[in-house]
Amino acid sequence: MTLEEKASLCDGLDYWHSQPIERLGVKSISFNDGPHGIRKKGNPEESTDLLKGVPAICFPTASATACSWDPELIYKMGQALGDECLKEQVSVLLGPGTNIKRSPLCGRNFEYFSEDGVLAGEMSAAFVNGVQSKGIGTSLKHYAANNQESHRMTINAVIDERTLRETYLLPFEIAVKKAQPWTVMCCYNRVNGTYGAENKWLLTDVLRDDWGFENLVITDWGAENERVPGLVAGQEIEMPTSSGEGTRLIVEAVKNGLLDEKILDTACERILRLVDKAVNSLGTYTYDPEEHHKIAREIASQCMVLMKNDNNLLPLKKDAKIAVIGEMAKTPRYQGAGSSLINPIRLDCAYDTLKEMGVNFSYAEGYTTNKKSKKSEDFYIADAVATAKDADVALLFIGLTDEFETEGNDRKHLNIPELHNKLVNEVLKVNKNVVVVLSGGATIEMPWADKVPAILNMFLTGQAGGSAVCDVLFGNVNPSGKLAETYPMSLKDNSSYNYFPGTSVSVEYREGIYVGYKYYDTANKEVRFPFGHGLSYTTFEYSDLKVSADKVKDTDTITVSFKIKNTGAVDGAEIAQLYVSDVESTIYRPVKELKGFKKVFLKAGEEKEVSISLDKRAFAYYNINIHDWHVESGDFKILVGASSRDIKLETTVYVESTVEAEIPDYKETAPCYYGADITNVKDEEFVAVYGKELPPSQRDKSIPLGFLNTLEDAADGKWGGRLNRTLKKFLGEDTLMGAVALQTPIKNFISMSFGLFSPEMAKGLLVILNEDKMCKGLRIICKGVPNLIKNLGKLKQI
Repeated sequence: MTLEEKASLCDGLDYWHSQPIERLGVKSISFNDGPHGIRKKGNPEESTDLLKGVPAICFPTASATACSWDPELIYKMGQALGDECLKEQVSVLLGPGTNIKRSPLCGRNFEYFSEDGVLAGEMSAAFVNGVQSKGIGTSLKHYAANNQESHRMTINAVIDERTLRETYLLPFEIAVKKAQPWTVMCCYNRVNGTYGAENKWLLTDVLRDDWGFENLVITDWGAENERVPGLVAGQEIEMPTSSGEGTRLIVEAVKNGLLDEKILDTACERILRLVDKAVNSLGTYTYDPEEHHKIAREIASQCMVLMKNDNNLLPLKKDAKIAVIGEMAKTPRYQGAGSSLINPIRLDCAYDTLKEMGVNFSYAEGYTTNKKSKKSEDFYIADAVATAKDADVALLFIGLTDEFETEGNDRKHLNIPELHNKLVNEVLKVNKNVVVVLSGGATIEMPWADKVPAILNMFLTGQAGGSAVCDVLFGNVNPSGKLAETYPMSLKDNSSYNYFPGTSVSVEYREGIYVGYKYYDTANKEVRFPFGHGLSYTTFEYSDLKVSADKVKDTDTITVSFKIKNTGAVDGAEIAQLYVSDVESTIYRPVKELKGFKKVFLKAGEEKEVSISLDKRAFAYYNINIHDWHVESGDFKILVGASSRDIKLETTVYVESTVEAEIPDYKETAPCYYGADITNVKDEEFVAVYGKELPPSQRDKSIPLGFLNTLEDAADGKWGGRLNRTLKKFLGEDTLMGAVALQTPIKNFISMSFGLFSPEMAKGLLVILNEDKMCKGLRIICKGVPNLIKNLGKLKQI
């Protein structure tokens, strides 16, 4: 293989394919979005619509599937996705999204599993193993600390090492060790000053050396910063194609002695191994769409969480007189917006399913997302009230509408549309038997939660969610889902409230390890619904907690066993959760941390014994003094419960450390972290934990704009301001396309345009933005127009 051929392997062929080498028989393989379905471009001659894909099964999103707490179910979903990849000749499915839900405002939370690393890691591993069991690769993403959409391509995530290891890297570690994904996708953002695509500490020191990752790292689309440093750091393929620029830079670096060719050889070996494994995807294959739709329906029904059910209002009886209210009953909200947008082969809605079931119901629209509608809010409310007045039960289908959740933008609040809230309150005045059926991929505030007797959260449950929710409402399926994230009383209660999303330059994770329930429970904050919460149509009793030994060394593994009995009248499944609490520690720790869980199906009256094993990591914290996991000798509580706030059984074990190490003690330098008083962490306290001086949080405006800057950075200038205002007007300020235009680095205009936007054109743009010289800049830009015209056809590749 020639130097040029080796270098070319490290560059994409186009938007979705790897580079082939025909002379040597090296095939091109395809990468396609996921994660909860296939978004594969259709006929390139039909459209340049980036988000329009071939029809595919739209499974529930990760925010929903995590609530199943069922790795076997997620494995089954992965297998189905693998079958569909085989049919569409997709070699690598770009998922799962494994990032932690730091803030409920993250616009992409619907694509992520949980606020907890153990749950997110186990779900990710199951997804990867399921897909890869079919000979299809996955891409664990977005590694790492990609926890917001605001300025995601340029932001510097400032995180102390312990918090990184215990919180944000943990789910990736679990997935890598348990599933060995064929690829890991690096993030856009910087982590402690270094871009994810060239962060050697992340890509080599941690991922490969610590965790034993054996496979390939690819960039997120357009995440490459500097090609050669990225290759040296441990990143093999730049996506999409750099149109030969990356190849040229690698060849030049080798020839000039700036890049050891052995590094390139290692990268090529990893790429060739991936291609060899992926040949299975290049044949012909068929699957049964109807069977996969049934799987999607099964998964959806297992994900839904019964949050409240006073007086056993649910399940409903088919002969009851029911009022169905809300546009979402007819036009379901079933997925989020962005690169994961699936074109479903069919779409079930609750309205049609109820008709098919022969249910006696009347319908009122309640609200509309049609901005052209001329009906007033008063009309919708009056119609809903009239429909609900004489019904036995009113089902209100409400939640987050499409504009609230999208890749590229974070939410500004936790509110659902105000008309939805008003609808609940007005219907309650005429009918107390209200069941709120929620749709949405993230937490919301519920000002009416104490007033309504029943709340069923269906999340974003894919194309079969409409039929699955009817299965649950009428008791054909007993709900067993439990929350994978805490629902706070209000946004300001969240631990990252004062730090998210940071500035355009950096975001400081000052709350540290206190994310989700680890904060709420440690700080003893009142919450609307706790982590792990979820009701059933039956009841369960926990008993007989035992540990295999009550005094162990940290090198031992202990077994925790207990019994669960279904004490109700119907069959059902319970998700038992095991938390560990360090009774007394030198270093600050959460009051409890999830360390294991089991989903157990029980027939009415049946009892089963459940066992969960705990090793050193269940009791350890990450010690930055030794850069390793360490147990501080002492007592640990073993807590078994139905949620983080509903502990049923408790015992204590003593764990003795076999490693002598200095334990970090911040009682004097950062006392706020003891007891989780972290809503307003002082600079000096965060510096003490971070371990070094904090990087700048504002852009130095004395430095001219460059290729790493965005159009938003130019908003203060004469022409930059005009350009920003114009783009916001036409694309929208809080839209995916608006964010892409304003918060994408200028370098990406070059790398992701297939040569349409040339380096010369970028230089001309910078002249306009830096010097306010429009004519001079346009003259430079015009030099690139012939090349733009020449490459217009390449847009069809996207």
